[in-house]
Amino acid sequence: MKRRILTDFLAWKESRKNEALLVKGARQIGKTYIIEEFGKKYYKSSITLNFFEKPVLKSIFDGELSADEILKNISLRLPNFKFIKGQTLLFLDEIQECPQARTALKFLAQDSRFDCIASGSMLGISYKELASVPVGYERQIEMFSMDFEEFLWAKGIDKDLIEFVKEYYMKKTKIPPDINETILKYLREYMVVGGMPEVVKTFVETGNFAEVHKVQQKILNSYLDDIAKYAATPEKIKVRNSFLSIPKQLAKENKKFQFSHVDKKGSARKYENSLEWLRDAGLIKFCTNVSLPVFPLNSYSKDNWFKIYLMDIGMLTAMYGFEMKQAIIENTLVGSAKGGIYENLIADILCKKHIPLYFYKPENNAQEIEFLLTEKTSIIPVEVKSGNNATVSLNKFMEDFSPPQAIKLITGNLGVAENKITLPLYMAAFF
Repeated sequence: MKRRILTDFLAWKESRKNEALLVKGARQIGKTYIIEEFGKKYYKSSITLNFFEKPVLKSIFDGELSADEILKNISLRLPNFKFIKGQTLLFLDEIQECPQARTALKFLAQDSRFDCIASGSMLGISYKELASVPVGYERQIEMFSMDFEEFLWAKGIDKDLIEFVKEYYMKKTKIPPDINETILKYLREYMVVGGMPEVVKTFVETGNFAEVHKVQQKILNSYLDDIAKYAATPEKIKVRNSFLSIPKQLAKENKKFQFSHVDKKGSARKYENSLEWLRDAGLIKFCTNVSLPVFPLNSYSKDNWFKIYLMDIGMLTAMYGFEMKQAIIENTLVGSAKGGIYENLIADILCKKHIPLYFYKPENNAQEIEFLLTEKTSIIPVEVKSGNNATVSLNKFMEDFSPPQAIKLITGNLGVAENKITLPLYMAAFF
């Protein structure tokens, strides 16, 4: 499966100087697969040390951590390892299982004879104790599950179609209705399948949504197992309950995260560490309210007022149950849960473009703008509509703040009215 992060890997390979690459992200998003593919394609020799699969390999990093000593220890345990100067990639997989290997990245990065990439779950990287962090010697990249465009590539959709539609976005002209409806259909598939590689592979190979749901449930159960394994004992139940409350939080009319929906006596003081744990694990993203929608947004963030979205839209729909898939695919979904799912879809798209998530909702006011984008020093409001309803909040925002443009995302076609632009939901991928 083609992943666009390969471009980042190549940029690192061409520019690196005394620098290892650390690829971090939630579990099961395809880190191992794409790094090994990168090694096969761009190096004459590559070696993978997977510390989770083969714990015995951790002994390579016992004792002295010089590059020479590490290479010598690798040759003792993996005699078939072929070292070619300047053409070798050393891949340290599941590095969170071997803190000494993380410490050794500094010494491996300083060696110019080979390249070194490490990967690990954000959980382990954040929660394993290290003797020393290799500050200045590692370049970190956060990786996500497959985005909508990568999903289309996996389905075998011609890249020319994507570029064809992108031209309409650039020119802000209406898309041919049949093409627009086709891509909206693909988008609904992405909403129920999501971007977890194993799930996408199952869907592409079988076209069976029931099989897709089984794989998603397996992944969700593995995340609950991770909570039981990694979370501190006093936090385990709170982390689990916070995670399981997300579908309920997004099904409310007011999608602000409310601790009382985790438990009746819930409070920020009691649960804030649990949410931070889930964020560190790469399972959720915070979308923070701002007191004033002006540049720079992070200066006006209200850290106690936020929404939480799941990092993968397919995982969210799976948490709602199999019937949700049918309603989305057949486009018959109604109720307040619909709005939350479409919001999470856009959050999924924006996060995978590394766009920070902010929204605007004044206190004691029904007005809400789901997302705010920064264009140079201007703030662009983005309103998400599961249908094509009136944009009362967007109109009020335009009246109050005079943005250079305002965006309404809908399940329909493209349209322009002065500086208000209506776009099909999937065009968020072109921001």
